Amino acid sequence: MNGETNLAILLKSMQPTLLAEEFVFITLQQSKYGDAAQLNPIAMFMESEGMTLVIPKARADQYQQAYSSVFKCITLNVHSSLDAVGLTAAFATRLTEEKISANVIAGFYHDHIFVQAHKAQDALVALRQC
Repeated sequence: MNGETNLAILLKSMQPTLLAEEFVFITLQQSKYGDAAQLNPIAMFMESEGMTLVIPKARADQYQQAYSSVFKCITLNVHSSLDAVGLTAAFATRLTEEKISANVIAGFYHDHIFVQAHKAQDALVALRQC
């Protein structure tokens, strides 16, 4: 179950894939893990200011949750090790060159990059050039 650590191999084989769904980041104050399960979050992070959730945009709209930006998710389909060095820097640098923000969440197997929905296709092209 060990992921790849060699940066050259990671970049060569990362196979970025754009997910169809749109996502938003929201925050819920005075919440804890498990709250708001009806929002169907794909990610959660607890911050001192509140609980951040990444949820489908459609679900945010359905439950009237406030958000400021809409994102698409690009998954890097290479099993990158959590100990790998340089992958995030490499793709962040490439996206920076295209003036595309990158909100990154590392899962156990893959990295997931949330980019502005209207720049998703440009981001996919840029990542394929890494």
